[in-house]
Amino acid sequence: MRYYLDPFGCVKNQVDAENMMAFLNNAGWSSVPEAEQADLIIVNSCGFIESAKRESINAVLGWRRLYPGKKILLAGCLAQRYAKELSESLPEADGLFGVDNISGIVGKVHSLFISQRRKGAEENAQFGHYAPSSLTPMGSSPVFSRPLLSLPGSAYVKISEGCNNNCTYCAIPMIRGPLRCRTVTDILDECRGLLARGIKELCVIGQDIGSYRSNLPERQDGAGLPELLNAVAEIPGYFWVRLLYLHPDHFPLQILDIMERDTRFLPYFDIPFQHSSPEILPAMNRHGTAESYIALADTIRKRLPDAVIRTTLLTGFPGETESDFTSLKDFQEKLRPDWLGCFAFSREEGTPAYSMKGRVPKKIAALRKREIEERQIGITEKNMDRFTGGEFKVLLEEQFREDGGGGKDGTGENFWLGRLYCHAPEVDGSAVVVCGSGDGSLCAGEIVPCRVIARRGIDLEVRV
Repeated sequence: MRYYLDPFGCVKNQVDAENMMAFLNNAGWSSVPEAEQADLIIVNSCGFIESAKRESINAVLGWRRLYPGKKILLAGCLAQRYAKELSESLPEADGLFGVDNISGIVGKVHSLFISQRRKGAEENAQFGHYAPSSLTPMGSSPVFSRPLLSLPGSAYVKISEGCNNNCTYCAIPMIRGPLRCRTVTDILDECRGLLARGIKELCVIGQDIGSYRSNLPERQDGAGLPELLNAVAEIPGYFWVRLLYLHPDHFPLQILDIMERDTRFLPYFDIPFQHSSPEILPAMNRHGTAESYIALADTIRKRLPDAVIRTTLLTGFPGETESDFTSLKDFQEKLRPDWLGCFAFSREEGTPAYSMKGRVPKKIAALRKREIEERQIGITEKNMDRFTGGEFKVLLEEQFREDGGGGKDGTGENFWLGRLYCHAPEVDGSAVVVCGSGDGSLCAGEIVPCRVIARRGIDLEVRV
């Protein structure tokens, strides 16, 4: 039997998809590159914000129109969050599969082909909310190697599941449940396995990796993420470790010591500050201030002069006034992040912010989002100028051939796309690697030395 996986959502969802594929492959199923070849289409959905939910639903509807005779399974966060509603309103999906027991994917897909009757959604999801009784130990990675959906040379290592921060706008605790953490031993085994497969960049992820092991009452000071990174530092060989998503309210400063000692830990910081207004931050259930957030960024940059900071801001939160928005723009100017993502508030059922007063019209929230993004272009370009002329290492990802296999610019030169330490996978700019005639031995997934020769917009042009 053959399946086709249609992935949506964040990189945490991607790891879930990779694990589902591993379980299915180990059970004798085969992954195919085109839906037309498959007996089963799996839509691994996102249920975080309105636009993502709509995208996943449209994918199910689109596949059903194209392939009325194939089985379609709606998996992932959307299926977990709206199991009851979707079981009644989305007959185009033959089944639903949530996120609370990834290893159950084999039994679920087999049941779709054993019985023509659509089974109740309660088999694999908890009617829109994560059920504490269904929590299982982390260790979610199969013992066999999972397929990797990331670009060559890079892989995501999910160290925790769920979140205890309870930001008032966020549905993740309803979908993913409270914080649970994998053991250090389990994570180290996965890291070693990935490195043995030729992976050069380990991207450490979770809903908030700074909270790693904070749910354990016996945790001592200096444990948690610093403890894990010190253990990873004992692994021999050259590779990159990139930390993605560190909540600013409990940023573990001890990780700066580790980065100073070991350059394999990249000085790249993904810190979602979200806002700066003294009225909006408490309403979001964020406990910092604009001043403390700027101070954190200053500390990072003072300790690590090569540090790169990415952040996320949110516009249109209930009660956000023009004064609050001005505060946010001032914060952006003072912070001057290297990279920035901005989102307009999405009103999500079941979250405290859903019923808050002072709703901001969607059009105004969108206009504010666009203004933040436009202001960021110049900031990022100026920040990227500091790399020009410097020598760095670049992770090669994709080759562009002059014979039409990937494109050309008319000069007859070949190009690679890759990333420096300042580029996280898929969300930041890129390094455009200009290749000479002697660069035929370059391979995707390798890290090679380079010199940055120019900035092109937000991208960097480099030569190996």
